[in-house]
Amino acid sequence: MAPRSARPTCASGARACGPAPGAASRGRGRRAAGRQSRCQPRNPVLFQASAARGGTLLLFYKVGPDPRQWWGELISSDDGGDHWSSPRRLPDGVLGPIRSKPLMLADGTLLCPSSTEDEAGRWRLHMERSRDLGRSWLPNVPVTDPKGYGLIQPSLVVRPDGGVLAFARSRANRIAVTRSRDGGRSWSAAALTSLPNPNAGIEALGLADGRILMVFNPREQGNDWWVGRDRLDLALSGDGGLTWRTVATLEDEPGQEFSYPAAIQTRDGLVHLTYTYQRSHIRHVQLDPRRLG
Repeated sequence: MAPRSARPTCASGARACGPAPGAASRGRGRRAAGRQSRCQPRNPVLFQASAARGGTLLLFYKVGPDPRQWWGELISSDDGGDHWSSPRRLPDGVLGPIRSKPLMLADGTLLCPSSTEDEAGRWRLHMERSRDLGRSWLPNVPVTDPKGYGLIQPSLVVRPDGGVLAFARSRANRIAVTRSRDGGRSWSAAALTSLPNPNAGIEALGLADGRILMVFNPREQGNDWWVGRDRLDLALSGDGGLTWRTVATLEDEPGQEFSYPAAIQTRDGLVHLTYTYQRSHIRHVQLDPRRLG
């Protein structure tokens, strides 16, 4: 097995990072105006508001030497990515969607699934809300974790009745879930599902037919962080996440890594998945969920 790469650090090697004069990010070959940090941007999340009508593109990302010290930034495009705004640092305490995509709720609220990892090793979920595409933010909404599972990187699903589910990775070898019935203004205490997971990134997707698709590593964690990420499965729930059945295995190769999935369903009903492939590439899979049974 190939050696694992070290955690990226600031280009300067410093513990804190600032803007690098003259640096610029790019989109479709066009420069994004403004300056960029000397730290490598991390965990980018691209979201299109009102996608069916070609709405604003939002690109959230994190800047900083590690998850305990990073902050959130945002750039936007109103012409399909040909031109981008200057990077804008989000307010203190707002990180943007931490790994998985946000939801645009029926009332126009942008609901961002987020989490923090602090210097004491505590992992906590919270939700961030904006009514103007990230120009201003409502107070964060914490998710209680009374049993101390240790939760990060939630993935959101809106239900046909308007409720919202947030599924998250945990340190308890299971995927956790919390529920909101009021548009993300409050959340139930986190509980564990039946789905195994080695403390690795997951993706939950609400399908047009009302079912929930989960993309996840169905293992338990080992002594090293990458142990358990050598298999990637698909599971379906037809009862709002109460019960699950595995319907497909995308990857299963001992000693390799298949992780950090992302998924969308397009207007033709097909599901598009991307994930880290053997720590060297991004793999894209297209599937018809009607054939998953």
